[in-house]
Amino acid sequence: MRKSLGFCGVGLALLVLGVALVPADQGSPAPANVPQYTADGQLKFPENYREWVYLSSGLDMSYRNDMQMDHSMFDNVFVNPEAYKYFLANGSWPDKTMLVLEARKAETKSAINKAGKYQTTELMGQEVHVKDESRFPGKWAFFGFDGTPTARMLPTEMECYSCHAQHTAVDTTFVQFYPTLIEIAKKKGTLSPAYVKEEAAAK
Repeated sequence: MRKSLGFCGVGLALLVLGVALVPADQGSPAPANVPQYTADGQLKFPENYREWVYLSSGLDMSYRNDMQMDHSMFDNVFVNPEAYKYFLANGSWPDKTMLVLEARKAETKSAINKAGKYQTTELMGQEVHVKDESRFPGKWAFFGFDGTPTARMLPTEMECYSCHAQHTAVDTTFVQFYPTLIEIAKKKGTLSPAYVKEEAAAK
């Protein structure tokens, strides 16, 4: 499977658990929208993620340029509503943020489409990127799901952790690929120094 640039690339995504995601006067997030874990520390997949806020879709995004695939793939990113509202106000992610990445196979031909690419019903993977400051030493963790209701945290030695730490625009997340959020981060002054330096060098 292609390594998704959106999150970890084992299948897809992002997630979190813990305290309120929004200011106290707005109330606490609904239980279904914060990370839920099993007794042995596995993350429960948020089944209602498609009711969350859609951030963006990427086509054939990858950590590496040498990956060869016999098909194209879309990556769709969703975030829990409480975290989204917090980002709009602050340009950063609160504790208990959950980002879900779903990968779907791309098709090119149908009865009415001969050239463009569209998403099929074939789900190729799901990942969750979670911010849980009291649970994870690095605050964020990745979980890869393969059709299972729960998943263990991916080892911190995996490429997704270092890539997100080195190249993301805001708080280890690829906000530079989320068109509705990147301008907010610029206005709030929350872009990471590493990202600003990397972008300047690329121009």
